Amino acid sequence: MNSIFAIGMPGGWEWIIIILVVLIFFGAKKIPELARGLGRGIREFKDATKEIKKDIEDSTNVEGEKKA
Repeated sequence: MNSIFAIGMPGGWEWIIIILVVLIFFGAKKIPELARGLGRGIREFKDATKEIKKDIEDSTNVEGEKKA
């Protein structure tokens, strides 16, 4: 079971290497732009999930009113 966890999340040194590779490929000036883009994507995803949940709740409320 421990071998499954060894494959999962990177440890301390792996994170350092990943950060260095990202800095080398993108440069320090591009990283804030990438972070902003990632933040916008996450925000859009959250908004979409909230909208879907609202639509589902609205449709179940309408069906409940029809039965009553």
